Amino acid sequence: MERWSKERAWEWYCSRPWIRGCNYMSADCVNRVDQWQALGFEKRLKTTERELELMKDLGFNSVRLILEYVVWRDEHDSFLERFERYIALCASYGISCMIVLANDCMPPKTELWREPYVGEQTYDIGYHGGKKHSQHGAHSGPAPHFYFDNEESADDYFRMVKEIVTLYKDDPRILMWDLFNEPGNSRREGVTMPHLVRMLETVRAINPSQPLTIGAWWFDLEDFHTSELNEYALANSDIITYHNYSTYTEHIRVIKHLKELGRPIINTEWLARCTGNTVFDNFPLFYLENIGCYNWGFVAGKYQTFEPYEAHWNWYRDDKNAPIDFTKWFHDLYRPSLRPYDPKEEELIKTFCALADKDFEKSKK
Repeated sequence: MERWSKERAWEWYCSRPWIRGCNYMSADCVNRVDQWQALGFEKRLKTTERELELMKDLGFNSVRLILEYVVWRDEHDSFLERFERYIALCASYGISCMIVLANDCMPPKTELWREPYVGEQTYDIGYHGGKKHSQHGAHSGPAPHFYFDNEESADDYFRMVKEIVTLYKDDPRILMWDLFNEPGNSRREGVTMPHLVRMLETVRAINPSQPLTIGAWWFDLEDFHTSELNEYALANSDIITYHNYSTYTEHIRVIKHLKELGRPIINTEWLARCTGNTVFDNFPLFYLENIGCYNWGFVAGKYQTFEPYEAHWNWYRDDKNAPIDFTKWFHDLYRPSLRPYDPKEEELIKTFCALADKDFEKSKK
């Protein structure tokens, strides 16, 4: 299977309403192991249903979900059953799923470093991601990857990829396959390319009906260039996806350059209120530019992505003039009570979702 033509990409993109949603796990999940494992799943699925109902009322129509290999490995058959139930529940609320197959956001190697495990999960209060030593801390060198740095586990990981993509390659509930979250992050630029190439070749060979994408996530705005990995991502994606947590002005510059590629664009991570990346700036911009969007987080919970990155605290420690507003939430749209973080944000999102749906209905006439 070859990369989709621009014409096919636009035909796919224009055949559906404006794509908008969030990177999602329910508020009672500590991490992605918790999201997918058997322990506590029934309770968390009930939480998920309450939150999907809220999501539908807000006007969102898609979620971005990241897989967790260790659950597939250790609870294979029951994981596949839970995965099916999860996407079926999303579909029952009119919400499609973008599935992320791999991830380079790794924690730094410290004395507390350990591989993910199935079972009771722990978390730290007051830290982004629920971990004091998270992937957003300092990396002195390439962070070890839980799975890809070992040949045997890497081969097994690709067996998971082949199985899941093959099972769902023609399933309309799956919106897209996001092959690799932030390739090269955690200072892994020098070791990720072979894994990224293998991922693309593996999924292309299965020939899914859904588009493939690899999100670009780092840009140098001085002369607008990006890394070799991001260039590879942009050159091989059917639909262009990218991450942006920067200011409004910087975001516009990124969009300007991405539009020159001539393909549909979806932002798969945004919203950083404490550093000036807001709902009020970004959501109308996405609507106006016809760019799909997935903010990070939905209901604030155990994963605590409303807290700043550890890097933000370190930045402010070193520079008291750092442009960080610690009085604002970082991510997430709703409080644990299911009340909005800011009702005006909720009203704005509902307004533009409704406008987008009216636009789509007009386009079909």
